[in-house]
Amino acid sequence: MDQPSVTDAIVLLSGGLDSATALALTRAAGRRCHALSFRYGQRHAVELRAAAAVGRALGVASARIVDVDLRAIGGSALTDDIAVPKGRSDSEIGEGIPVTYVPARNTIFVAYALAVAEVVGAREIVIGVNVLDSSGYPDCRPEWLAAMQEVARRGTRDGAEGHAPTLVAPLIAMTKAEIIRAGTALGVDYGLTLSCYDPDATGAACGACDACRLRSAGFTQAGIADPTRYR
Repeated sequence: MDQPSVTDAIVLLSGGLDSATALALTRAAGRRCHALSFRYGQRHAVELRAAAAVGRALGVASARIVDVDLRAIGGSALTDDIAVPKGRSDSEIGEGIPVTYVPARNTIFVAYALAVAEVVGAREIVIGVNVLDSSGYPDCRPEWLAAMQEVARRGTRDGAEGHAPTLVAPLIAMTKAEIIRAGTALGVDYGLTLSCYDPDATGAACGACDACRLRSAGFTQAGIADPTRYR
């Protein structure tokens, strides 16, 4: 008797807490996962070491790093000579679009993921975007995800042939605490992950940027010890 085929999924893996959890959830759903990471000129390039460690720990079927020079575009504290905001209050983090937003980054990443999906034969593209703790980024919202699904349907060979990959955002409506609890239940080692926007060369987190504050609050609210290494 033939065994049912396994669904392949491209998982955008940054090395951060959210993408690690999205990968764990995707594997738990029985998918064969292919990690896709980007060297895009980010100041926190040490996250790629974290992505590799997370991929190994969670047993991805393959891992790719794609080079995309977003420093040539700039316009973000992550890809330009702009200071990373530190010590912002919860209300400040929740207002507007911060300078750590990288112009069209997730749109660019999903475009690459669509290309890889066609080559690999993946039926899903998984991205760890989260609308509740996203610092207001427009490319973490449900309406953006729906628009990119339409791009997949109309702008790819697979879409033209009637089987566009499905964009999956398992964390889209979860709080950071809920994300951490879900990942912990699946055995994610968050000590391997890096969320900081301004880590040092060893990967130690600053503890003061928006990402560090959201992450730390998430562990506190989840009632789980924070394994983050702070400088």
